[in-house]
Amino acid sequence: MSIQAAAPYGDSPTKAGVAQYFESVSSSSSNPQHGHGGVEMADIANKNTAGAPVGIVCTEEHLGKTIYLETQEQPYAEHGPLVDGTRPGEETVDSRPDLAWSRIRHTMREAFSEFFGTFIIIMFGDGVVAQVVLSKDANGSYQSITWGWGIGVMLGVYSSGISGAHLNPAVTFANCLYRKFPWRKFPIYLVSQVCGAACAALIVYANYKSAIDQFEGGSMRTVPGYSTNATAGIFCTYPASFMTKTGMFFSEFIASTLLMFLIYALKDDGNIGAGNLTPLGLFFIIFGIGCAWGWETGYAINLARDFGPRLMTYALGYGHEVWSAGGYYFWIPMVAPFFGCAFGGFLYDVFLFTGESPINTPWMGLKRVIMPRRVDWSTVAAERAEAERAARV
Repeated sequence: MSIQAAAPYGDSPTKAGVAQYFESVSSSSSNPQHGHGGVEMADIANKNTAGAPVGIVCTEEHLGKTIYLETQEQPYAEHGPLVDGTRPGEETVDSRPDLAWSRIRHTMREAFSEFFGTFIIIMFGDGVVAQVVLSKDANGSYQSITWGWGIGVMLGVYSSGISGAHLNPAVTFANCLYRKFPWRKFPIYLVSQVCGAACAALIVYANYKSAIDQFEGGSMRTVPGYSTNATAGIFCTYPASFMTKTGMFFSEFIASTLLMFLIYALKDDGNIGAGNLTPLGLFFIIFGIGCAWGWETGYAINLARDFGPRLMTYALGYGHEVWSAGGYYFWIPMVAPFFGCAFGGFLYDVFLFTGESPINTPWMGLKRVIMPRRVDWSTVAAERAEAERAARV
């Protein structure tokens, strides 16, 4: 004989709730209509950590009075920087919520956060490239560039934890696929990231305009592959002259795969996990990718980081060549990172991650595609269902 004890206290009861339920069962043991008599509460202890959500299945011996519990913890889910905006202090109340700007800021804070996080990345990244290139390596080297980009990403993440610090449309896309990040926020994040990168590129250009004039030999603006003194490469990436289209795509794909795989490794508390040192860990990821995979295509690995500044250089007079250079290379850093980050997240979840992910559902998530349910695809519906379960506990 078996009974389901979870029902009276919701789908995810705590041990305290289970104990309460069995206490009521035990107190009714004198009732001749009650089939299983007294309960040995000692058998409830030490089956799971206190207070942890559990799924309960209770079985009764045919002639005995002891009820044995089998418990199963609910899968854990990742939160925090590089995944979403869940963080300590999240419920902090605005000092003046009555002000109009406070309300606007609260509504737009995730967009502002992604804008300024990406803005900071480009300020340091394009800034260090400008200094190295325009000084003709007198004030830095390729090593300086990898340091500058790594530091820029680290500080950008520290600045934009409110939104989850994606700072990369491909990272946002992967989180939508594997970490239940709301799809409705994807276009908002993408636009904010591109705009932040474009505005930062404009500021870098304004700061170094005199040096660019001197380097280019006047007001002319040129692109790599069309001039020996080209400066467009300060702001966005261009491939090495020997690269084929397949090689360009593959280089960006590999670098983006590494990026997403390692981001999920940093965030996985079921692994070592980086905790509050996640931004520092990300610095080493970007630094390492730059050292190992930066030569061939400039390791854009980010649509916003490349397309925003590229669009800005076109507006500043660098000409049609910003699109046609490298055999119309411009689309590769826009597309390849999405494939790479999706594949990197897939690899990590298939082989290492045991928490909440579509990969860890029936048929590795394909059942959700073939037999879709609203609660699987709608974050709003999922949050509502979660709230209803919590209310029943």
